[in-house]
Amino acid sequence: MTQVQTEVSLYDQDYLLWIEDIVNKLRNRDIDGLDFDNLIEEIDSLGRSDKRELESRLAELLEHILKRKYVNMPDCYRGWVESINKQRIRIRKLLKDSPSLKPYFSAVFDEVYADTLKIVSISYPQCEFPDQWPFSCDIDAMLNVDFWE
Repeated sequence: MTQVQTEVSLYDQDYLLWIEDIVNKLRNRDIDGLDFDNLIEEIDSLGRSDKRELESRLAELLEHILKRKYVNMPDCYRGWVESINKQRIRIRKLLKDSPSLKPYFSAVFDEVYADTLKIVSISYPQCEFPDQWPFSCDIDAMLNVDFWE
């Protein structure tokens, strides 16, 4: 029986070394030496990563706005407002780096709100949260308005 050895790519052997190799090849304009399949996969995943980060930060922002507005726990307000401010800063930076994410923000808002609502409703069953986001979901409003005031 003959064993077939399959060649393991640098990408599969050592990811960091693969990145360094790709960067060097790009700098030297060595188009023929590029690992296009894995390079395309990695670039594509960068876009998905930014989208996931935006969704995660939006969920955290919505969660803490809901808590601050509807959960009567004054001792927690400061921490929730701090989290709201941190998420707003990070979302602003993300949108500044990738302005094309702005339409995605609007596209996923209702889904992220619905998921967030499930979480806070279970954590705070004594509170009534609105089934639909009752305020403006415009990016500018979400990043600047203190809905609880």
